[in-house]
Amino acid sequence: MKRLLPFIIILGVLGVAVGSVVYLTRSNSGSMAGVNANQSSSWSQPTPQPTLKPARTGVAGAEPAHTHGPANAPVKLEEFGDFECPPCGMFHPILQQMEKEFGDKLHVTFREFPLASHQHAIPAASAAEAAGMQGKFWEMHALIFEHQNEWKTQFDARPIFEGYAKQIGLDVERFKRDVDSDRVEQRIFLDVRRARSMGVGSTPTVFINNKEIPFQLLPADSLRVLIQDELRAAGTQK
Repeated sequence: MKRLLPFIIILGVLGVAVGSVVYLTRSNSGSMAGVNANQSSSWSQPTPQPTLKPARTGVAGAEPAHTHGPANAPVKLEEFGDFECPPCGMFHPILQQMEKEFGDKLHVTFREFPLASHQHAIPAASAAEAAGMQGKFWEMHALIFEHQNEWKTQFDARPIFEGYAKQIGLDVERFKRDVDSDRVEQRIFLDVRRARSMGVGSTPTVFINNKEIPFQLLPADSLRVLIQDELRAAGTQK
C-alpha cells in the first residue's frame, strides 16, 4: 500500500484550483490581514450570505479523528488540508482565532488531503500523524503550518520535521519509525478517501455542520458570520 498512496492521492487531486492561491493572497492583505490582532468584543451585524449546500454523505475517515473542542458543540467545522498549501497556511491562524472567539461552541476536525503537486505534502502529513501517535498531533500541526515557508523549499524536509518532534518532546526514534509505518499511511489514505467521497478537490476545503463553505467565505470576517448564523440556528448565542 505504501507504493500506491501517492498514486491514489494523484487521482484524487488532479483538479486543484490555482485561483485559490490568488484569492487568499489578496485576502491576506485585506480581511485576512491582522488575524492575530485583538478582535473587538462586539460582533458586527451579519451580512447576507449565500445559501450553503449540504455536503455529500462521505465515507468515514481515519479514526479517531484529530479534533478540538467538545463533541456536542453546536458548530462543527471539518477541514481538509495540505500542510504545504499556501492558502491552508493562511487559514491556520484564522481557524485558531475562531477557536479563541467561540470557545466550546466550536468543534474542529482536521483531515489530511496532501496534494500531488506538493513535494513535501505527504511527508508533512506523515509527520503530523506520527506525532499524533504520541498524542502531539496539534502541536506538530501548528509547527508545520507556522514554519511552512522554511521547510517547503528544502530538498528534504524530514530532518526539519524530526527537529520539530524533538522540540515538542516526542520520542524521536519512535517518531521516525511511525512516519513510515503502515498505520500512518492508512490514516492518510482513509482521510483522502473520505475527501474524494465528499467531492473535495482542493485545499483548504471546509465544511460547517455538514455544509461546504465557499472558498471566498473563508477569510475571518466572513467565517465569523457563518459561525454566528449556525449558533443562531441552534438557538445558541456566544
